[in-house]
Amino acid sequence: MTRAVLFDVDGTLIDSNDQHARAWVAALAEAGYTIPFERVRPLIGMGGDKVLPELVPGLTEDSPQGKAIAKTRSRVFKERELASVQATRGARALLEAVRARGARVVVATSAKGAELDALLARGALGPLIDTAATNDDAEDSKPDPDIIGAALKKAGVAAGDAVMVGDTRYDVEAAHRAGVACVALNCGGNDPATLAEADAVYADPTDLIEALDRPPFAW
Repeated sequence: MTRAVLFDVDGTLIDSNDQHARAWVAALAEAGYTIPFERVRPLIGMGGDKVLPELVPGLTEDSPQGKAIAKTRSRVFKERELASVQATRGARALLEAVRARGARVVVATSAKGAELDALLARGALGPLIDTAATNDDAEDSKPDPDIIGAALKKAGVAAGDAVMVGDTRYDVEAAHRAGVACVALNCGGNDPATLAEADAVYADPTDLIEALDRPPFAW
């Protein structure tokens, strides 16, 4: 029985993947690294602990330079990108539909906790969230399963009683490694081929509302 639905945020509930990629490009440029948007964009969905060394081999997020870049990225996103962010089509209605079925709405995101409230506010989604697990709650970010495990613990449900909804292959891999079924959405703008391992794929939250009574959901 589905007692909780775990939601990724960026690209799933909030249309923000491009904005995050641009913030990374700008922050890295300020640090002297010229990295094209096209290289950064497919990495959005992982935590910064994985994005940074992927883009600059040998540079870790907890190094002095890594911390400085992460701080710049956060500032750039807030000052230049956040205002253009909006909810994905049907995001609020999807959360309301899940709650109407008696399940908990749980966030499981690689975003930092400090950014989560601002992101959810762009779609007035905060009041519909029962609990949230962020990158701050996990030792390793997606595609490692730590965030999913933290979300399950906070929700008080077993892996078999939850379904994950995300938009990247990192969501799918993290969920499956945690023993949770995963539904993928195409609204994040990622290559559909990378979502092939998902248990089901839909266009966006509006499309998913029409499919909530299909597997892997079981109310």
